[in-house]
Amino acid sequence: MNTTANTAPTAAPGSVRASGGLAVLGMAPFVLFALLFLVVPTALLLVGAFFDREGHFTFGNITELFTNPAIVSSFWLSIKISFASALGGAFIGFFVAYAVILGGLPEWMRGAVMTFSGVASNFAGVPLAFAFLATLGRVGLVTVLLRDWLGFNLYSTGFNILSFTGLTLVYLYFQIPLMVLVIAPALDGLKREWREANAVLGGSNFHYWRHIALPILLPSILGATLLLFANAFGAVATAYALTGSSLPIIPIQLFAQIRGDVLSNPNLGYAIAFGMVVITSISSGAYIWLRSYSERWVR
Repeated sequence: MNTTANTAPTAAPGSVRASGGLAVLGMAPFVLFALLFLVVPTALLLVGAFFDREGHFTFGNITELFTNPAIVSSFWLSIKISFASALGGAFIGFFVAYAVILGGLPEWMRGAVMTFSGVASNFAGVPLAFAFLATLGRVGLVTVLLRDWLGFNLYSTGFNILSFTGLTLVYLYFQIPLMVLVIAPALDGLKREWREANAVLGGSNFHYWRHIALPILLPSILGATLLLFANAFGAVATAYALTGSSLPIIPIQLFAQIRGDVLSNPNLGYAIAFGMVVITSISSGAYIWLRSYSERWVR
């Protein structure tokens, strides 16, 4: 009886080299984009932060980040707004994601929520600021309806859309959908076998979340919160369109130094941008580490 040996096909060395070359060629646009719009600008602002207007090397710009009261207060204001919107967005977004992923809602609702989240997480800038002014401004639609129909004056409670609370509320509009998008894969990664094993061993739903689900999800939740913090910390278009210079968060201070008015100091602006890059990089780096740590559970 004749037998034939089955051998797995092997790729020719030339085809391997060709595919490798195509992969490198495919990466070229991304590498070029990263160099032009990330690496080179970051290097330029890093260099500019250590020089004065006359081109002399100095640490004065960096020192002002810690000694100039206006800059220090702007950094703290931005950190507080970013922290508040990140916590609020993470808390609300987690329960929204839980409802659509594990809450037993219809499948079409999950698709609708995820699609809306993808759109809303990128809706910012002047359109978002105008939408909130038209809705919750002093003569906004909701404000007028509450006053005329229910006799409730929203602004008599101390609320102001052009304030810390108002800007945080506006940021929540894109922070909550972003949290939904980021945490949904982690919730999807919770295996049914873990819940079944908990039930077999006599554990309740509380025990499952206390000892299994939350410890597994915690790195993802913390990482997503840090991502929301970084996302809010660098936002400038929405805040500037909404409040102008009445709420001097650090991106608006940076804009004032760069735009070329009487008080401008471009090199101080470079230093402010460098400080923002450092804070954002720490948040983003911690998010990447926590995400890589949490992904081991979904393998």
